[in-house]
Amino acid sequence: MNRSNVHLLDLPNEILLTILKKLNNMDVLYSLLDVNDGQLDILAQEKTFTNVLDFGHTDNISLIDRFCIYILPRICHNIEYFILEPVFMERILLAAVYPNLAELKLFNFEQQIVSTYFTDELLLRSVFQQQITSLILVNDDKGAIIGSLNEYTRNIYVHILNFFKNLTHLNIIGPNIMLCPDTSSTIVHNTDMLPNLKCFSLESYFQFQQYKKIPSLLRRMPYLEHLTLYLLRKDRNTIIDGTCVQDDILVHVPQLHSFTFYINTYIEIDGLSHDLSREHIQQTLINIGQQNASCIVNYLSRCSVTCSIFCLPFTFSYLEYLGNVFPNIVFNYVTYLIVDDVDAFRHEFFVRIARSFPILKYLCIYNDEPQGSGDLTLSSDHSQSYSMIEYPHLTSLDVSSSDKDYLEQFLNETKAYVSCLTELEVSHRDLKTVTKNFTREETRRNCAKVKQLNTAQPLDNSQDFYHYFPSL
Repeated sequence: MNRSNVHLLDLPNEILLTILKKLNNMDVLYSLLDVNDGQLDILAQEKTFTNVLDFGHTDNISLIDRFCIYILPRICHNIEYFILEPVFMERILLAAVYPNLAELKLFNFEQQIVSTYFTDELLLRSVFQQQITSLILVNDDKGAIIGSLNEYTRNIYVHILNFFKNLTHLNIIGPNIMLCPDTSSTIVHNTDMLPNLKCFSLESYFQFQQYKKIPSLLRRMPYLEHLTLYLLRKDRNTIIDGTCVQDDILVHVPQLHSFTFYINTYIEIDGLSHDLSREHIQQTLINIGQQNASCIVNYLSRCSVTCSIFCLPFTFSYLEYLGNVFPNIVFNYVTYLIVDDVDAFRHEFFVRIARSFPILKYLCIYNDEPQGSGDLTLSSDHSQSYSMIEYPHLTSLDVSSSDKDYLEQFLNETKAYVSCLTELEVSHRDLKTVTKNFTREETRRNCAKVKQLNTAQPLDNSQDFYHYFPSL
């Protein structure tokens, strides 16, 4: 039978488009646009490949050069959304005129970016102030909390909330976020209100120190329709419950259609005037119309307790301060989890964790209490009485601040199977004990793919050690 010589370019455009849509659009543009082939050139300029361009997390200078010189000027009319690193932002935005650009996402956003780029002197001012309606800032300024808070606060507030005059959507994500000015700050009063803002999202994954200024911020957003808040708060004597949410947040946004939230309060027990009751906190949520919300109360020690309130379904990727008692909920989006409790975590707790967090990638355990006397013998016969738990997506495990029983819980293959574990943070002494100086067979398989081992002490140089961690 004769074979027909059919080449890729002999296929109809519809089939070629179907094939190309399965590829990364940046790869399609980089490889096919302006390569002296008219058919591929036309296909690569389709809106499917050109309306959203993602330059995030790239340091490839040759890629940036090719896009800025040859590609962006040809597809500039199609581009609606840029995802950028600040280091390349100015060059990319000045490479062409983008009449339909309306959305911007910036990774590694830091304090100095605000004062450098969001100023009236910048050539890009008209683009920022007149075109951008949706802005996402992923803040990586971990040192800002140590520096001058007043200056950092002023920069963030004035240069973002006031500089982008046509914003309808603002999303700020990061470890340390300071939004509202101190009362001593000088504010231009005719730019205080944000009447265009319809969607505001604030996700702060470290202790948020300015909860009390949230009401004054929301008062400047009278037409807000969608609000997302993820806040971790430390307080002396006040738990944020449904009543606080109503008085501090909801009363200021009468046009609100949707409210997605997670608010965690860490408090010292001696500052409480009454015992915390999960049922009482749940009732305060019901009283404000949040029937689908839930709460978790977790005693971390004899001196401290945390209270979390959150809406359902839980759509955030990060969750901490989870203890032995938590609702029977599947957290479908959580990839990063920290568990902590004054009482020991038994094997059944980790069975629940595996079921409730199906895509968990990072797990950190804080618990000094041993699981039980039987585990201390590290007996494989004893371990056989446990059901084996699978963590199909877990890549990073931190048990450096917990009893060695929790290392045993995850390394013993009769208790757990962590097929993707590549990063392990652990006490070197506990690791030697649990693995019996890197000779124990029951813990060998779960160590086989570990590429990064973080210990406070120097690593072992024995031959058994390197055989135990062949991927290190």
